[in-house]
Amino acid sequence: MHADELLVDDETVRRLVAAQLPQWSSLPVRRLPPLGTDNQLFRLGDDLLVRMPRIPGPAETVAFEHTWLPRLAPHLPVAVPAPVAMGEPGNGFPWPWTVVPWIDGVTPTESSYDPEEWAVELGLFVRACRDVPAMGGPVKTEGRGAPLPSLDAWVREWTDKADPAQVSRDAVLALWEDALAAPSYDGEPRWFHGDLHDGNLLVRDGRLAAVIDWGAAGRGDPAVELNAMWGYVPLSVAQLYREAVGLDEAAYRRARGFALAPAISGWTYYRDTAPETSRGALETVRRLIASLD
Repeated sequence: MHADELLVDDETVRRLVAAQLPQWSSLPVRRLPPLGTDNQLFRLGDDLLVRMPRIPGPAETVAFEHTWLPRLAPHLPVAVPAPVAMGEPGNGFPWPWTVVPWIDGVTPTESSYDPEEWAVELGLFVRACRDVPAMGGPVKTEGRGAPLPSLDAWVREWTDKADPAQVSRDAVLALWEDALAAPSYDGEPRWFHGDLHDGNLLVRDGRLAAVIDWGAAGRGDPAVELNAMWGYVPLSVAQLYREAVGLDEAAYRRARGFALAPAISGWTYYRDTAPETSRGALETVRRLIASLD
């Protein structure tokens, strides 16, 4: 999926575990199918999961998750994969990596949950995350959850690269300008996940069971969590999700900007390497533009 991607085989993971975490050296290692864009996953025995970054960016979040997820977890209503160990580079692998608990669950689909219940459950999770004490956690100064102008160059660069036959460049920029013109967030920075979509959520028995992959998390503008309205949350219950999250009109307008930034880039970036991801991003861009009418 990435030009600078590093693929790791099972044997490398076995050697790293044996050398650095010998208490688990006898456990079997089994690669899982690729589920995301940032990490390779390996089942370690029955109760653990090894997460190996595939590219440098996610590798930079390993220490963040190792430090902060154990502190966030007690405040949240569902499970989060708080790391139980952090590995170091070795055996030709250049980055730190983590071991987290295995959490039973499946990727949510409309056949595995009631959409209305799901919209409310996810919204209540967002509220709970927003209410977690600051604890001195890092405040975002750029990117997701940071002041929206920090994404301006990124959005304009990827808008220029996008296929104008698929989506009007003027429509994309009108949406972006509206988000920038919204009143800025001037409250206390709040905790957020920052990447709520079906690949980062687990369902068990029809209920939200876990929220995983916290690489985009931090403290900042809580509007960023509304981005799920135009990506993952079914259109039929998007307004219900918005009500459950409970933010004002200014946040809604900023949220469209936060949703646009990864969608406009993902549409083009993954066009050849991950067509399904690219199509999902394009659909998000189209939903966002339609919401401006």
